[in-house]
Amino acid sequence: MNRINQTFTALRANHRKALIPFITAGDPDPELTVDLMHCLVEAGSDIIELGVPFSDPMADGPTIQRSSERALKHHVTLYGVFEMVAQFRSKNAHTPVVLMGYANPVEAMGHTIFAKKAQEAGVDGVLTVDYPPEECEQWVDCLGQHNMDAIFLLSPTTKLERIQQVARLAKGYVYYVSLKGVTGALHLDLQNIKAMLEKLRQSVSIPIGVGFGIRDGATARAVAELADAVVIGSRIIEEIESTPRNNVLNKVKTLVQSFRTAINENAPHSNLK
Repeated sequence: MNRINQTFTALRANHRKALIPFITAGDPDPELTVDLMHCLVEAGSDIIELGVPFSDPMADGPTIQRSSERALKHHVTLYGVFEMVAQFRSKNAHTPVVLMGYANPVEAMGHTIFAKKAQEAGVDGVLTVDYPPEECEQWVDCLGQHNMDAIFLLSPTTKLERIQQVARLAKGYVYYVSLKGVTGALHLDLQNIKAMLEKLRQSVSIPIGVGFGIRDGATARAVAELADAVVIGSRIIEEIESTPRNNVLNKVKTLVQSFRTAINENAPHSNLK
């Protein structure tokens, strides 16, 4: 059992839901990333999604695109991301870290080398946005051989056949994209989320996290009543982007604590099967 499974098992035992924040490695600069990761944990995060900067992040909205641009200006590479995770691991051996990014850097490095380096650094899962589940058998096996989970996205438009493919391949948790469009979009429809999660759970037996469009505590709390995890991305990146560097840690910690407090309020029993 790896750290992701251990985390969800412990949360379920305590009737709690996971808080999963996203930041981009190297944003606002590489020297701050590891401190930000520790800050997220101190604020009550359960799993960290760490974005791998990419020049064409097609699934991301303008906010996260800009975070990639800032990181790339500092020449952050995939090897640099591994080093950040390794530094984080030197002080934190328990919080799961999921790398989130695109296929191009992985393909350039090669699956086996990527998996080996990621495992050595202390990565627990990988979400590669543009790897379709229909073509992922070998990729999932490669990650599994290195004790890492393949995380997959599902969306409101995902057809049943693909849901079933993801249910068969996915490990750790599934990330349900609650809105059509790119990250940072608005206008969550909680009834649609509820209906879709009920549909997904007919096939998916592992935890389901919901992200996209969660921008305040009230929305996070409402989503936590339906899902096993709440994923916060663009709202945190906005806080980083709009805050002077010397105050970024304090502002991000306060923001993430507000989400943690909201999720914990009247926390229902977990929907884990």
